[in-house]
Amino acid sequence: MNGTGLVRQPSSRLAEGIVTHISRTSVDVALARSQHEAYADALAASGWMIRQAPAADDCPDSVFIEDTVVVCEDLAVLTRPGAPVRRAEVDGVAQTVRSLGLRTARIEEPGVLDGGDVLQAGHTVYVGRGGRTNGEGIRQLRSLLASLGRTVTGVPLGSVLHLKSAVTALPDGTFLLLPELVPAELFPAVRPVAEESGCHVVPLGGDRVLIAASAPRTAGLLEDLGFTPVVVDISEFEKLEGCVTCLSVLLPGR
Repeated sequence: MNGTGLVRQPSSRLAEGIVTHISRTSVDVALARSQHEAYADALAASGWMIRQAPAADDCPDSVFIEDTVVVCEDLAVLTRPGAPVRRAEVDGVAQTVRSLGLRTARIEEPGVLDGGDVLQAGHTVYVGRGGRTNGEGIRQLRSLLASLGRTVTGVPLGSVLHLKSAVTALPDGTFLLLPELVPAELFPAVRPVAEESGCHVVPLGGDRVLIAASAPRTAGLLEDLGFTPVVVDISEFEKLEGCVTCLSVLLPGR
């Protein structure tokens, strides 16, 4: 096994989730639940043991578990989401990561930070400064991760919800990126993509890379580069600005 994959069941109120940079469209909650199950199955088939965080049915966005915690080695940094209505999502996840033996720390007021703004690549941690994460949140994370030998680099964001809505890292150390949404020059080795959902990937171990079905050209590019794309349909979550990164938190070796 590669480790544990934390996920959380979609709320019955999922269709009420926040939309910021796109127009609201109708969400099929039953289909979303089916897609979420298939997503978890894809993680399991790639060697991850699935662990469900306690459901948070009163929180429409709670399925986007990545925003509630940033895990670095044995430290789980519990976030303070930039959208106040999402802060109730954190406590259930805190309970779960502690049960897995992780130390915890918290982002405190006036800091705000969403886990979707945090991209770890080796010993560098890129943090998006946008609508959901502020400078104080970045400062606190920098302080918390310094003892683990991590360098935290702030990244100004354009009209995009989170940093990982615009850039993610491949296992070979290169970055898939949408240049119009994030400064490409801050990243050492960039592969620009044309499909917006093509810049959202999750390395699953070995050459396997999770990617959304809405990015077929990028999946083809990954295959040409010697990776094995693991394709999942997350169309209902994409209607709420969700992507493959935000539906799980992977804990290697746990």
